[in-house]
Amino acid sequence: MTVDQPSFFSAKFGITPALIERCLGEALAAGGEYAELYFESVASTSLGVDESLVKSAAQGVSAGCGIRVLAGERTGYAYTDELSPERLLRAARTAALIASGPAKQSVVGLGSSLREARPRLYPAPAAELDPELSTKLALVMRADTAARAHDRRITEVRASYADEVRRILVAASDGTYTSDTQPMVRLNVFALAKDGNKTARGNAGGGGRVELSYFEGAKSPEYFAREAARQALLQLNAVPAPAGDMEVVLGPGWPGVLLHEAVGHGLEADFNRKKTSAFSGMVGQRVASDKVTVVDNGTIPSRRGSIHVDDEGADSRENVLIENGILRGYMNDKLSAKLMGTANTGNGRRESYQQMPMPRMTNTYMLAGEDEPEDILRSVRRGLYAVNFGGGSVDITSGKFVFSASEAYLIEDGRVTAPVRDATLIGSGPEALKYVSMVGHDLALDEGVGNCGKQGQWVPVGVGMPTIKLDRMTVGGTGS
Repeated sequence: MTVDQPSFFSAKFGITPALIERCLGEALAAGGEYAELYFESVASTSLGVDESLVKSAAQGVSAGCGIRVLAGERTGYAYTDELSPERLLRAARTAALIASGPAKQSVVGLGSSLREARPRLYPAPAAELDPELSTKLALVMRADTAARAHDRRITEVRASYADEVRRILVAASDGTYTSDTQPMVRLNVFALAKDGNKTARGNAGGGGRVELSYFEGAKSPEYFAREAARQALLQLNAVPAPAGDMEVVLGPGWPGVLLHEAVGHGLEADFNRKKTSAFSGMVGQRVASDKVTVVDNGTIPSRRGSIHVDDEGADSRENVLIENGILRGYMNDKLSAKLMGTANTGNGRRESYQQMPMPRMTNTYMLAGEDEPEDILRSVRRGLYAVNFGGGSVDITSGKFVFSASEAYLIEDGRVTAPVRDATLIGSGPEALKYVSMVGHDLALDEGVGNCGKQGQWVPVGVGMPTIKLDRMTVGGTGS
């Protein structure tokens, strides 16, 4: 929708349409083909409790503008943390010189009113730092208390809370002129269990683009505290994970992080434009079993990876990446879409105004199938059931990945038996999904804790999947 009242950036920083047009004109004055201004203001809170004591507490506000100029494949970028006309114009001239070319007309008109994103996916907070800090601290202390009370073997607890309200304004020479207000909250709990000389760790947390009242429902501080404690206690009696090729069942929800890393990054357009991805040139080809459909969807209400508009001002959308095993397309930003001659998918994202946008995931997950999760487990004679994952890594060029399972169990004759420790899953993204033989109907998304790193930039994302069975995967472990 269009709005005639002053925008947040106009009211607080004096950023008028006339100033924006002047900056865009300066940015194009050296011959650039496209210029873009990305204004950002972030108000944030963070709290940390360790051993029932408040160890950290911070509130802050930051603001700035990144200015990008494109000329062919050349990019000029400059940013400023001072939003005065003088500093903005200087940054515009700096970006222009980096991506200079034959002189062009430098007069730019926005041509329309500001399009402010309607708050349909997440609320637009009325104030930056409400409610009071004490209310947020109370949530963290509740988590600390609940984890300690869960079992006498829980000997150490750390809990943290973070929130932010991010306001963005994107104006570009192609007529883009849009804004959004993006809230985010997250609560995390770490628990250490000890029994004799054995120790084990557990982590849990959640949140999303929600209000603080989210933690007064089913996903309370006590819920996450008990979950962290449960995971830690479970590992105290875990047996060594087996090693070798075997059947593997992935549980619903957070195990979708394996899909995110092993497949999702390889489907970001910049890697494919540069032909450094294992999926380069494979659109229209089979990359998974016909039971696998993978989407990236930034339009799910309240999810951590959801956005009304991306960081280039394009509307977020649902993009089908793999359909019944066939690769249908990549995730694009404006630059990749132009250079590859394809549609912009609304995946241009950046960590802050200090970085340039690039193709990034939002909420990436596998669609549900028709199998009963119980039938999937019963079909396995000997294998591994992975429910939660810790760290992992992937080589984009080869597609090879290694993931550590933080919660996994043996499957013996169709029954889930002993928990295992130190299990790793090893495979190749373009090959692993070809072994998917069963897909459950129990699609779940993660609790809202995902952060994705790429080229030094971190952005919030969501992952998910239903219970699935892979007929073959290499498991690394120290057991037999």
